[in-house]
Amino acid sequence: MRYQSIIILALCVACPTLACAKKKVVEAEAVAPAPAVVEEEQEPTITEECVVNVSLVHEAVKNKQFTEAYEPWWTVFNECPNANKSIYTNGAKIIDYLYANASDPAEKQRLAELALQMCDKRIKYFGDDPKYPAAYILGQKAMEYCDHIVGDELKLSAYGWFKESIDKMGANSQISVLVRFFEVSYGIYKSDPEKYADQFLADYTQVSGLLQKIFDNPASKNGTAAGQQKDYVDNLFATSGAADCNKLDDLYRDVVHSQEWLEDLLKYMKLYENVGCTESEVYFSAAQKAHQLQPTMESAVGCAKMCIKKEDWSGAVKYYAEAISLSDESDVEARADYLYTAAVIMMDKLHRYAEARTWARQSLELNPNQGRCYILIGCCYAAAKPYSAEEIPAAKAAILNKTVFWAAVDQFVKAKQIDPSCTADADKLIASYSKYFPTKEELFDLPQMFSTGSFIVGGWINEKTVCRPAK
Repeated sequence: MRYQSIIILALCVACPTLACAKKKVVEAEAVAPAPAVVEEEQEPTITEECVVNVSLVHEAVKNKQFTEAYEPWWTVFNECPNANKSIYTNGAKIIDYLYANASDPAEKQRLAELALQMCDKRIKYFGDDPKYPAAYILGQKAMEYCDHIVGDELKLSAYGWFKESIDKMGANSQISVLVRFFEVSYGIYKSDPEKYADQFLADYTQVSGLLQKIFDNPASKNGTAAGQQKDYVDNLFATSGAADCNKLDDLYRDVVHSQEWLEDLLKYMKLYENVGCTESEVYFSAAQKAHQLQPTMESAVGCAKMCIKKEDWSGAVKYYAEAISLSDESDVEARADYLYTAAVIMMDKLHRYAEARTWARQSLELNPNQGRCYILIGCCYAAAKPYSAEEIPAAKAAILNKTVFWAAVDQFVKAKQIDPSCTADADKLIASYSKYFPTKEELFDLPQMFSTGSFIVGGWINEKTVCRPAK
């Protein structure tokens, strides 16, 4: 018995976990286990060597010796990443340089992943920095992803980091982060417009609003840059296909109503013009306010379009006249367009044919190759009746009034001669109005007027033409 006890004791000493297992199980059942002790992760030790390497990196980067800076940087990044924020600001410059100069795709991929790891480590050790907090660093991570990661066209990961960063940073976001975020959102929207339209609109509203806030802040040093980038963002949104007139009105109705700055009102007008929403009441409101503050060519044109919508034809012509007088003389194309548009209103809506011809001729002085102006003048001639039955016999007046069609067809022929794009329209008009030329019999009835083969159409038309009978 004593011998058996000695054996058991020896087994417990040699292999306590095996020989005493049963006893420990019983004790575990009787006594609750102590809570697990979680050891806190120790902060990396900042050694003297680490401080020296941080200084070496700083000097090398300062002198743009990025290749030489890499080795000491790599040491501090791995051994004492908590030593100094410059590890990350200088690290970004080093990685950018090495990435740009690397030819091996595998090396580029390694550097790209290292750039993201660097952001994560900066958040870990310096994410509580009051000026550059974790949200700011997250925006930088998204930028690094866009700059270095290839093969991900939509950049969905970066989108999420951008969004979180901007939501938290607000108007303290970097302008470059705001703009890149919107570009990423635009790319996602274009990949599936139906699915991402609302998201893109929300992102535009947020980014445009924050850029405006930065621009309006008198204490901001980046106000000018924010204004320039807002114009870019607005134009990208306007041409994206996601902006319709109702959405624009919802976004800018209150903004335009409270706006008193001429430059901003003109920007909103330009945005509406780019989208093709120049019949919007918000657009008209911006144009009127801008014109009241300081008449410009743009505001006058906006008011002219408002008058056209309201069928105030005389008002439209008046504003186009203002637009021409306010325009730069070098802007020949725009002035020619305004003159032509006013001529169309004069002819088609006001039936003031002589004045319409005057406007059309002024447009031709600026741009002589406009077949449309000759077609308009021809239509004015065709609608005119320069000979009155009150002044000459009715039968004679009826024949002479047909001579306007000679003058009209002359203009249509000239239109297609100088502008081949007008050929189809001109040929249709020639075929239509040639039917109304005087007949041979009518020409024979007035030999004293038509015998020479040429004729000057009377009244305000006063055009010399060739006599020819209807076919």
